[in-house]
Amino acid sequence: MSILNPRTTTYEFLGPPGAFLVTVGVPIATYALYFACSESSGGCPPALATIPVHVSDPNWWKSLWDTDATLIYFAWYFFCVLAWAVLPGDRVSGTTLRTGETKQYKINAFSTYLLTLGITSGVIYRYGPESVTFIYNKWVGFVTASLLMSILQASACYFASFRSGKLLALGGNTGNHLYDWFIGRELNPSIGSFDVKSFNELRPGLILWVIINISLACEQATRRGGLDKITDSMWLVLAFQTWYVTDGLYNEPALFTTMDITSDGFGFMLAVGDLLWVPFTYTLQARYLAFHPVELGPVKTAAILILNCIGYYIFRDSNGEKNDFRNGKNPKGLKYMTTAKGSKLLTSGWWGLSQHPNYMGDLLMALAWCLPTGFDTPITYFYPVYFAVLLIHRQRRDDEACHKKHGDDWVKYKKLVPYRIIPYVY
Repeated sequence: MSILNPRTTTYEFLGPPGAFLVTVGVPIATYALYFACSESSGGCPPALATIPVHVSDPNWWKSLWDTDATLIYFAWYFFCVLAWAVLPGDRVSGTTLRTGETKQYKINAFSTYLLTLGITSGVIYRYGPESVTFIYNKWVGFVTASLLMSILQASACYFASFRSGKLLALGGNTGNHLYDWFIGRELNPSIGSFDVKSFNELRPGLILWVIINISLACEQATRRGGLDKITDSMWLVLAFQTWYVTDGLYNEPALFTTMDITSDGFGFMLAVGDLLWVPFTYTLQARYLAFHPVELGPVKTAAILILNCIGYYIFRDSNGEKNDFRNGKNPKGLKYMTTAKGSKLLTSGWWGLSQHPNYMGDLLMALAWCLPTGFDTPITYFYPVYFAVLLIHRQRRDDEACHKKHGDDWVKYKKLVPYRIIPYVY
């Protein structure tokens, strides 16, 4: 195992100082996005003069904890685990590990999603939209609960990684406790056939994202007098993001070829991203519309809908080209170059326009998700700005990894496909 688990000699995220800043910064940013745009704080954004008063009040700090919200959140996580265990699902193979083994994954995230939507719909039908508005009312408590779960999981996986026979992530074995805990020391922490990393990537946070949006739409409906009073802007946000999640869950096998699964360990970075960041920051637009309804009208609604559809088409069609090519198919007759190691790199189609055309589609959708909130506040446009930074960072990580793998052939490839994400721009 010492040969299979060499000591990591390079850092990402500026090493331990960067890991510390992200570890502290992500929870602070999640809370800040709530208090910078909520009724409880007095607006979006609230008056700057009120912020020091809140932070200096001990009762404000106590209000971050909600026992009921914590119990509900942990029950939700247990429900997802139980659904994974009970619901039927195919077994698919992941990439070949350094040990020569191929990890098997049970795929039933979409079934879990449908079951959850069915239960939620039944509750709303039977008890009315006000029955699920508790998420809006206990928002901060749920944020704290998901943060607690992230810390517990990251810590448990870190300590378990020191047991003999564990396959470590090549980037998570530096010997620095903080950094390895943050980046993820073990590649695939598992309990029997239950793979912790792939489970968290798709189920608890991603499905909760949709459930939270539904709850926020119900909050707006309760205030306005019924489900038929939900605004067109809220319907757009709900439709766009629900479709995005549905698409990801339906195409669950595609997850097992991503960098998160094949090379990254599971530590606090992935745990807090999956469980806290995604469901409680990506729902910012719906939460804003719950207390600040916006009516767009047919023309603006159609324009935003077209923009989202263009982004989705680019995202899905480019990913389809890549997945077909990886599986030995080339229905469009795309051109490619062959490296000295025998790898094939696409140089036409979407992948001839840029190195990551799927990211371009993602960014167009991100903008479409925010436009329904109007222009009364810049805070609801946080997501596309953050997402652009995230994708640029991910592209640079991928560029570095591919250069190490392909050497001079990667330099030749970049001359054929010079643009990184957006053709003729970046």
